[in-house]
Amino acid sequence: MDFPLDQINQGQKGTLAEALGIVITLAKPGHLEATMPVDHRTIQPMGLLHGGASVALAETLGSMGSFLLVKDLNQAPVGLEINANHLRSASQGFVFGKAIIIHQGKRTHVWSIEIVDEQQRLLCTSRLTVMITELK
Repeated sequence: MDFPLDQINQGQKGTLAEALGIVITLAKPGHLEATMPVDHRTIQPMGLLHGGASVALAETLGSMGSFLLVKDLNQAPVGLEINANHLRSASQGFVFGKAIIIHQGKRTHVWSIEIVDEQQRLLCTSRLTVMITELK
């Protein structure tokens, strides 16, 4: 079952994801994909994709993925830990993120996220642990 992309992207209004130009392009249970431009919003002073922008893309994908998996309205997913290895840089165009859930427990989710450039070269590999919290 796919999730409605227009609603997902509309929900990003006013957030860091919108500020960075992140657009969710695929949303299935346990699998999300998105694009992000390499432009003035996402580069560092040397003109290369900022590592923090890559991490923001990774956390956006994994957190949104967990949000879509949580069925109990009294629960909310929050990032607990993220790591990223930056393997290659980009200086223009778009990057593409793909998140796959590798553990879906009752209290934690673990996501594997890869970010590639337009030539499908791996730029960043990341792992995100999301904690499922109880809302009060």
